[in-house]
Amino acid sequence: MMVEHERFESFLESIPDGLPEYLTDFEIENIKENIPIIRKGSQRIIRFMLEMKKPLNILEVGTATGFSSVFMLEFLNKKAKITTIEKMEDRVVKAEKNFNKFDKNKQITLIEGDATDILSELVSKDKTYDFIFMDAAKGQYINFFENIKKLLVSGGILITDNMLQEGRLLDSRYTVVRRDRTIHRRMREYVNALLTDKEFETMLLESGDGMAVSIKK
Repeated sequence: MMVEHERFESFLESIPDGLPEYLTDFEIENIKENIPIIRKGSQRIIRFMLEMKKPLNILEVGTATGFSSVFMLEFLNKKAKITTIEKMEDRVVKAEKNFNKFDKNKQITLIEGDATDILSELVSKDKTYDFIFMDAAKGQYINFFENIKKLLVSGGILITDNMLQEGRLLDSRYTVVRRDRTIHRRMREYVNALLTDKEFETMLLESGDGMAVSIKK
């Protein structure tokens, strides 16, 4: 099963994605620096959902160096706004530099800090979003979930990346090394929460490192 998945991902990698040169160069730069970014399969799903939904208010949890925000911006109109959250100071510095370079219309707002606190603040300010992309510390997804639900409007789309943990999510907890059992348990809890929550319709996809696409009813 995993072999077929890897072959499929390799196949996707071989197909031209039509990205502008600046995005391709940005992607290569991150890969050379071993900075994890959204994979080709995940990029295609996000791109498809953006083109379909045409959201105006986007929230991203987990900025890294800003590639995913800049990538999403390419498929949004000039009225759309992206709010993105990053905790790590060195990544914030790099992301700000990249946004100054690529975000000419100043559509991206970067908030530095712990996502748990920031999400609570956004809820207290009655902020809402029609598209949310989660690509942060996987063990925290379950802790973010209740606030994410409040921030997402009815009909809004939640995309969660890195669901499979390189396939480890499918393993029994007894076969997972002890140091990884907490994150394994929390990710299982998050998957269960997504699939059983009556406010959401969720589909799990194998693309990339696994992705959940959820629609709030």
